[in-house]
Amino acid sequence: MANIKSAKKRILVNRTRAARNKSIRSSVKTAIKKVYAAIEANDKEAAKTALTAATSALDKATKKGVYHQNTSARKVSRMALAVNKMA
Repeated sequence: MANIKSAKKRILVNRTRAARNKSIRSSVKTAIKKVYAAIEANDKEAAKTALTAATSALDKATKKGVYHQNTSARKVSRMALAVNKMA
């Protein structure tokens, strides 16, 4: 266990940030799964609305520093491509 006050604070702050990041990542993963579930069900309208929600969630996570900008862009691009390929 840390003895120095600043090290103790870093431990607490890191726990707080890790919990926040975990929560945000979880919600983003859920949003992405909804997009692919709608694609599997062949429901284009549901896929489009889910894509909008997932894109928004990813952008917010990127803005907060949870995801790297390129990672977010790659995920959004792949989802949009999958939705656009639907018949």
